[in-house]
Amino acid sequence: MTYASVLLQTRGRVREGMGAEEEGSAEEGRRETGPQPTITQAQFLSWKRRKDADAAAKQVEAARKRAEDIAAGRVQMNGRELFLHEPWVFDESRFI
Repeated sequence: MTYASVLLQTRGRVREGMGAEEEGSAEEGRRETGPQPTITQAQFLSWKRRKDADAAAKQVEAARKRAEDIAAGRVQMNGRELFLHEPWVFDESRFI
């Protein structure tokens, strides 16, 4: 038996052993969590509406703050904002 064949066999056993340990720990982890709480569809929809409303409020607040910062000159405008606020910059009739 060569060194390479022994090494390959040993690695194979180690990999098999590692797989078995990982599966066992995953099973134990699932058992330790216990029963999962159940929620009704009404509870989920209520939570989803609150989450969506919070996200929309944050988005509106961020847009308002961005508009204030642009008006005050604290931040640099991107191309779309520049086109909306200063369209004369994109007027090519001056160059013809």
